[in-house]
Amino acid sequence: MKKTDKYLDQVIEEIDALRKILEGFPREEAVKLVRMAEIITGAISQGKTIFTCGNGGSAADAQHIVGELVGRFRRKKIKGFKAFSLTANPSVTTAMANDYAYSEVFSRQLDSVGNEGDVLLSLSTSGDSPNIIQAVEKAEELGMISLVFTGKSGGKVAEISHIAFRVSHHDTPRIQEVHMTAGHILCGLVEEMVVNGE
Repeated sequence: MKKTDKYLDQVIEEIDALRKILEGFPREEAVKLVRMAEIITGAISQGKTIFTCGNGGSAADAQHIVGELVGRFRRKKIKGFKAFSLTANPSVTTAMANDYAYSEVFSRQLDSVGNEGDVLLSLSTSGDSPNIIQAVEKAEELGMISLVFTGKSGGKVAEISHIAFRVSHHDTPRIQEVHMTAGHILCGLVEEMVVNGE
């Protein structure tokens, strides 16, 4: 077997693994995406802010989703939405981590800029990241609505959020890939709902 054949097989296996997750995706999770879009659209219509947060790859996904909401997803001619990623300012996050604790890097930001009626969309593959849990708890305290993209068993964050979109899988890369697919779908739904006045 050629070395290229070996790695080609690996590529096909990885793509097949993702395909199997998408093909068998539960309808109830799709329903949650629609409900999340309705909540975000309602908040946008009231001039509220959509916040996102996550760690590592999920931090990048959180920023990506904000980029689609602010910069437009498919409908480039409509005004962008008010959205902000709590992972986007390294000076703020490192100061919070250094002066307080890493578990507080998102909750302290929300305490500063979050308001009643705003929405927090968290991304956590395990659902048990302490800084995500504290952010959701702070959002609840402020009267915000908490949504989460999670994986595996859902973790604690799924229990304390208003809606938890869960990818029931054990492999972090696969979970994150489905999260970003869901993020794109969510942004597209929000645009359509806003345009249609829903």
